[in-house]
Amino acid sequence: MSSDARTVTAHPAVVTRVSATPAAQALIERLRAEHGPLMFHQSGGCCDGSAPMCFALGEFITGDADVCLGEIADTPFYMSRSQFAYWEHTHLIIDAVPGNGGMFSLERPTGLRFITRSRLYEDAEWKALEAQGPP
Repeated sequence: MSSDARTVTAHPAVVTRVSATPAAQALIERLRAEHGPLMFHQSGGCCDGSAPMCFALGEFITGDADVCLGEIADTPFYMSRSQFAYWEHTHLIIDAVPGNGGMFSLERPTGLRFITRSRLYEDAEWKALEAQGPP
């Protein structure tokens, strides 16, 4: 299925807000080979629930209402600013599991879907993130 979703940060000075499991990284590489450069946007609900949606880079238009949390497998990962206010204390871990992806997400025909797991930051990680400032 997937590797352990709990990631340990080797050095608190390089804390990330989002990471990907090996299963997610493999699916991203597979999709990149087929579609070229990619991007993610964490869905905030509605039709696809709260799922990480994968698009060809530029296919989903981001704006001032979105923040880039970082990159997973050299792929930018965005979330709405209002949703980030709710999730800012958690590290997002993107995984890939069997199932149907979001209706508009590129992984839908693969038989796999991206899901978001999360964990609270440890004290040292949170201090490092505070020092880095907002995304």
